[in-house]
Amino acid sequence: MKQGTLCMANRDTPPSLHVAAHSREARPLHVAIIMDGNGRWATGRGLGRSAGHRAGGDAVHRIVEAAPALGIGALTLYAFSAENWRRPAAEVSALLALFQRYLRLETPRCVEQGVRVSVIGRRDRLPALLRAAIERTEAATLAGGRLHLRLAIDYSASAALERAAAAAARRGSEPVDLRALLAEVLGTGGAVPDVDLLIRTGGEQRLSDFLLLECAWAELYFTPVRWPDFDAAALASALALFERRERRFGGLEAVRRGAPGVRP
Repeated sequence: MKQGTLCMANRDTPPSLHVAAHSREARPLHVAIIMDGNGRWATGRGLGRSAGHRAGGDAVHRIVEAAPALGIGALTLYAFSAENWRRPAAEVSALLALFQRYLRLETPRCVEQGVRVSVIGRRDRLPALLRAAIERTEAATLAGGRLHLRLAIDYSASAALERAAAAAARRGSEPVDLRALLAEVLGTGGAVPDVDLLIRTGGEQRLSDFLLLECAWAELYFTPVRWPDFDAAALASALALFERRERRFGGLEAVRRGAPGVRP
């Protein structure tokens, strides 16, 4: 893919916190981020991988704070995939402990700033204390209307689709809305708009089983910046490139960014 396009971030793109004015007037965006590069960020500095995950938690805080002002209404972060259980037990334990700490420390701030937090993915394999922390955070932030922050933990898009398809089969010939079933399977408390912009940090260019249905018409942005170094300016640069895209959704005429109800 050619560098300088939305599919590959240009290293020389000047960061800007000013996204096109019309973006503030349209439907808020759904942005999804594959937060990649924590381990490599740490090992490149002679640190343990857990230090990279802690630095990645700081990046989450920065991006959540910046997102609403940049026209983002839903933000889905890939925190822990179903395949990540295959990592060393010590690293997995450190990650799960970090999630629990993040929820404990950030919940009051999310309530204050109008951020609703939801966790998508399986919960039955998570430690009981983490499950309880998730439930407390979701309940405390339920009324947040400024930003819907979704954390994908023990998440697999293909597994979620299989569960939704099984639920549809149990309903027989009754018409089903697959996206609504997915929301039900994932326990998100309602569907959100499909992803407008998918960002992956760390230099890799693949979806890694993340939001496969919801990203069917998403614009893709890959950047070599590792997640701990990703900040509000980097997010604004990605959005500035997104704003210059003409999205046709299979048709001939460009559709204004964020037009409600746009789905093939």
